[in-house]
Amino acid sequence: MPSFADNQVQFWIFAFVFGVVTIMGFAAGRWRRPASIHTLEEWGLGGRAFGNWVTFFLLSGDVYTAYTFVAVPTLVYGLGAAGFFPAPFLVIVYPMLFVVLSRFWSVCHVHGFVTPAEFVRARFGSRGLGALVAVLGITATMPYIALQLIGIEAVFTVMGLPGGWPLTAAFVVLALYTFNSGLRAPALISIVKDALVIWTVLAAFIIVSSNAGGWDAVFRVAEARFASTARTDDGLLLDGHDQLSYVTLALGSAVALFLYPHTLTGVLAARNRGVLRRNLAALPLYTLTLGVLMLLGFAAIFSGIQPVGGDRNTVVPLWFNASFPEWCAGLAFAAIGVGAMVPAAIMSIAAANLFTRNIYREYLRPDASEAEETTVSKVASLTVKFGAVLVILLLNTQFAVDLQLIGGVVIMQTLPAVAIGLYTNWMHRWALAAGIGAGLAAGIAMLYQIPQLGGPDGVTVVREHFGGSAWPLSNLGLDTRSSIYVGIVALAVNLLVTALLTPILRGLDRRGDADRTRPRDYIADEGDPTIRRMSELVDGGTDTEDPEHPLLSPRPGRFTPAGTYRPR
Repeated sequence: MPSFADNQVQFWIFAFVFGVVTIMGFAAGRWRRPASIHTLEEWGLGGRAFGNWVTFFLLSGDVYTAYTFVAVPTLVYGLGAAGFFPAPFLVIVYPMLFVVLSRFWSVCHVHGFVTPAEFVRARFGSRGLGALVAVLGITATMPYIALQLIGIEAVFTVMGLPGGWPLTAAFVVLALYTFNSGLRAPALISIVKDALVIWTVLAAFIIVSSNAGGWDAVFRVAEARFASTARTDDGLLLDGHDQLSYVTLALGSAVALFLYPHTLTGVLAARNRGVLRRNLAALPLYTLTLGVLMLLGFAAIFSGIQPVGGDRNTVVPLWFNASFPEWCAGLAFAAIGVGAMVPAAIMSIAAANLFTRNIYREYLRPDASEAEETTVSKVASLTVKFGAVLVILLLNTQFAVDLQLIGGVVIMQTLPAVAIGLYTNWMHRWALAAGIGAGLAAGIAMLYQIPQLGGPDGVTVVREHFGGSAWPLSNLGLDTRSSIYVGIVALAVNLLVTALLTPILRGLDRRGDADRTRPRDYIADEGDPTIRRMSELVDGGTDTEDPEHPLLSPRPGRFTPAGTYRPR
């Protein structure tokens, strides 16, 4: 068991970086000082004015989280090739983002939307459907925040610190500077985070390469370890029965990633479509760093690393501590710690915006001012973060992992309304809601049927239910060991129900087109007269009705402040 006395250099390096980051977080409130940060546009989206560099760091901070830093190499350590699924999913996701998110950016800037649920509410004319998408977004995001804490908790364990009060203190500080500075705080801190990540990856690559035998020896030792186990699902190469699960998991993870509210929050903070596209074209290069990180699972096998107390999340921090000089290990620990705080801050802001815009303002206080709306979002952000801390401190961390597993299936069910909705409004709102319900029911029922397997042979049932996301096809009576990712099946059920019910419901519902957007809204860019800042929308802008965008005109009862539509 690691002791604090043996890790004081690492701790003080970690504490120094944490202190610098804390000062930056509070100072971010003065960065590009806005006239007032007490608006959701400024607090929750950084004024929608981030350029190329800031957007790059913000989006990478969103995607490459502490849990990715810790959990992915750990999966490679345990199973080998199966742990590499993030590599293909990140290759898949960027072309998807490149095509879809420019349209999302445009329509949200034309109408002043802060959340994807506001877009759904306007596109399909249903505040109930918008609220449903908001609830799903919050539900899927909260366990994701808790998982960030698992990464930082593993670092504290390896430094010999207790898991309770240091974790709480770290997130109190995070909560306070996010409360003060909003999205500007993680945007500024993400620059430090990426510098630390790149330093750590380079150091790891050089150290492994300079070992006797280099990477060849690492792969040989890993291959021998996997060959010595009784498991059939591990190895340097995928077994034929695992390929369907691998492919569908990569595809499903790509779909889920761009639907998570925090990804869309980072997108909306970009200054224009050009900034967004340049970054989405450049970010795949950053995937190379993730590739090196995944290989650290093999390096840990080569070094004979054994997890502390059986907690495999400690494998990567232990390898850093054993392989790096003390000061360098401290920087690597700081990379994981800051890598937890940046995405946790963005996620909590995204969840808070969903609550404020689509629940509080929609159902509780329709006439709330901008300042009141921002205050509610700040408080909601605090609540979300402390809820995540309590989950980690009071419950088994496996509980958070299980919830995150369900969260991925949950957020995928918003695909028809959010992503497909950017291209067509053909789907009926009640059909979309029914599709979401059917997809969720199918997904959760399948997850319930999956046992957690373990033991030396990898086939001993450790837990009866919610033990993974790969659903065995043998449950259908097929004679095969292959399995499929639950989220893909649940999404297929969702799409099928939506497609079948839409013609029927359209035949019964004669109310006409409820869409509040126009085709031109989806291609607008910075400088377009339809792009308006929130202050213009709130203050009323021009007194003349725009004949092409009547909804943007300040006529009472048509477009109300802060982009919230009211029925005519």
